[in-house]
Amino acid sequence: MAKKTSGTGTPATVALTAAGISFTPHSYEHDPATTNYGMEAATVLGVSPERVFKTLMADVAGTLTVAIVPVNGSLDLKALASARGQKKAAMADPAAAQRRTGYVLGGISPLGQRQPSPTVLDESALLCETIFVSGGRRGFDVELSPADLLALTKGTTAAIGTAKN
Repeated sequence: MAKKTSGTGTPATVALTAAGISFTPHSYEHDPATTNYGMEAATVLGVSPERVFKTLMADVAGTLTVAIVPVNGSLDLKALASARGQKKAAMADPAAAQRRTGYVLGGISPLGQRQPSPTVLDESALLCETIFVSGGRRGFDVELSPADLLALTKGTTAAIGTAKN
C-alpha cells in the first residue's frame, strides 16, 4: 500500500498520515438512496464484505465506545459490553455519535475522531491482511492493516460481530 499524503483531506487521513501509517484511499460514487453504507462500499469497490468494516457507536455503561464489525454482520451488544468489562450496552444516540466523532452517520470513521473513544475491533479482522473502514465521509473508505488500525485507535479485539444469514 502506498502512503497517501494529500488529496483526501479528512480527519481520518490526516491522522493516518501524521502517524506515518500506510493506507490506500478508495473513493466511490455514493448513492444517496442507499442507507446500508458498508455493503454499498463492498459492492462498488468489489471487495468481500468480510473485509469491509462498519464503525458503530455504542453506549457502554455511560461511555461512548467505538465498535468495528464486518458490514455483512451485526454488532453483538452483550459481547461488546463484556469486552469492555461491563454487563450492558446500547446503541448510542445518533446525534451524540455525530457530536463525539465529528463525522456524519454513514461516514463515521474510527480514525481522526473529534474526541477519541474506547475502540473494539471484531477479531475476524485479524484474519485479513488489510481491511476497509470509513475514511470519514460517505463514498470514501481507507484500506489498512488491522494492526495499524488498532495501534492508531489504541483499540482492542474481541468477538463482537455476529454473521447475518
